[in-house]
Amino acid sequence: MKPTRVPVTAFVEKLRTYPASAFDHTETIRTFLQEMPVEEASLAPYLTWDRKHYTRNLIDKSDLYELLAICWEIGQTSSVHNHRDQMCWMAAPIGCLVVEHFHVRFQDIEAGKCRLDASNRVELTPENPCAVDPREPVRRVVNPRTTNQRAVTLHVYSRPFDTCVVYSLEQGTCGDIRLHYNTMYGKAVPSSQ
Repeated sequence: MKPTRVPVTAFVEKLRTYPASAFDHTETIRTFLQEMPVEEASLAPYLTWDRKHYTRNLIDKSDLYELLAICWEIGQTSSVHNHRDQMCWMAAPIGCLVVEHFHVRFQDIEAGKCRLDASNRVELTPENPCAVDPREPVRRVVNPRTTNQRAVTLHVYSRPFDTCVVYSLEQGTCGDIRLHYNTMYGKAVPSSQ
C-alpha cells in the first residue's frame, strides 16, 4: 500500500522534529522520505523553471539541514558533483529521474585534475527515494528525454553548504563552484546573488 501524500508544510513540520543524529546517517531520513511523500500541488509556490538550467528553490533551512525543490526541464542534467562531505537525500514527487554515481580514482583540486569511473545508477521515482552513499558521494542527476516530462526533486542536505566540487569526465578536470538559489521561501532571488 502506497503511503498517503502530505502537504509540504506537514513534511517540513515533521523534518524539523528530527534530532541532529538523524542527519548523520542515511537510513532515518531516507525512510522519512519514503513514508511521507509530498503532494505535488503543495509544492507550487516553490517551483520555477528555466529552459537553460535546472533551478534550485529553497523551501526550508536550519543549522541541521536545507530542503530544496529542484526543477528539471525535459533532458536537463546536473554536473557531476560532490556534497562537501555532507549527507544528502532525494525524493521525486514529480517525474522519474536517474541518479548516476561515480567513484573518484584521483582528485587534485588545486591542480584542477581528476579521474572518475562510473559506479552505479539508481532510478529516482515518487516511490523510490534515495540517499547519497557517503563512501561514493559523487553523482549526477538526469531527467531523461525519454520520459518526456518535467520533473521535481526534493533534496535534503545535512549541514547546509554553499560550494561544491564539479567534475568533467571528458576533460578530467575538477574545481569548486559557488551554489545559489533561484528562489528562497517562494520568492525570487535577484540574479546578481
